[in-house]
Amino acid sequence: MLTPLEKIADGIRKKFDVKEEAREKALSSSRQALKSSTSAVRALHREEYNLADDLLSQAKIYLEECKMTLKDHPDIFYAGFVHDAQKEYAEAIITQALILDKELPSPEELGVEYNAFLNGLGEAIGELRRRSLDLLRVGKIKKAEEFLKTMDDMFYILASFGYPEAITRGLRRTTDVARSIMEKTRGDLTTALCQNELQQAIKGLDEKMG
Repeated sequence: MLTPLEKIADGIRKKFDVKEEAREKALSSSRQALKSSTSAVRALHREEYNLADDLLSQAKIYLEECKMTLKDHPDIFYAGFVHDAQKEYAEAIITQALILDKELPSPEELGVEYNAFLNGLGEAIGELRRRSLDLLRVGKIKKAEEFLKTMDDMFYILASFGYPEAITRGLRRTTDVARSIMEKTRGDLTTALCQNELQQAIKGLDEKMG
């Protein structure tokens, strides 16, 4: 026969068993969501847009599974790994919208937490840098300038959220990294503009001399 304390311990153990099972299931789903989102970003840079759509649809399903699995376990839901998966998903969706010139969805439309959305927005600045460099390589300077302006707008929005880290979940660091990325991109764009002006001047001189 169990003692009163053993009965209490047995009850707690059963609750923990359920919680552990939910955690493991949600952890697996979040990993799949993160993997699909990362692959979607790679597909976007390769201009494999249909593949990116499919991968993002998969990621959304996995994130919804996480929510359902952890609906009775908010302590696990907010432990960190779901946030990371949501952040990666938000980054991919935002990158897709900006590259394809679509309207940005809201956190509610994506089904992600506000802090995950903002951190995803910050990390999308890095993806826009990559896109801008790709454009500079093929001489599309004006389009690269447009992306830099978009990056500026995103950065100043992020910088306006002066809330504690406990609320924003690492947004300050994300914003600092975004600032560094923007300055590097601005330098690359300035160099490309100077080179382009020099080439045009040389071309004009050649035409006059010719």
